Amino acid sequence: QVRLEESGGGLVQPGGSLRLSCANSGTIMNFDAMGWYRQAPGKQRELAATVTRDGTTNYADSVKGRFTISRDNAKNTVHLQMNSLKPEDTAVYLCYAEGFFNYWGQGTQVTVSS
Repeated sequence: QVRLEESGGGLVQPGGSLRLSCANSGTIMNFDAMGWYRQAPGKQRELAATVTRDGTTNYADSVKGRFTISRDNAKNTVHLQMNSLKPEDTAVYLCYAEGFFNYWGQGTQVTVSS
């Protein structure tokens, strides 16, 4: 059983930084990809960043140069370092893992506001 648990969200001022973490507290799996999606109020869920098992990364254009994704395959953890945060980054950030099935965490709120 896979259980993805996120941490690290919160309230930050524009220009600030946050680091999100996600860990699988269930059975360790050999995920093809792990990453983060986000969903702002009234908007569709969108990709923020993903990383494959071999380390290939993919970022939304809106976060390139500001966000950095990393993962530890053995520990089934994935992290998202978010710098130079903007109000439009405000959203619920959901951890994602792709294997035989697609798995989702419950989400962590990130609010960027002065």
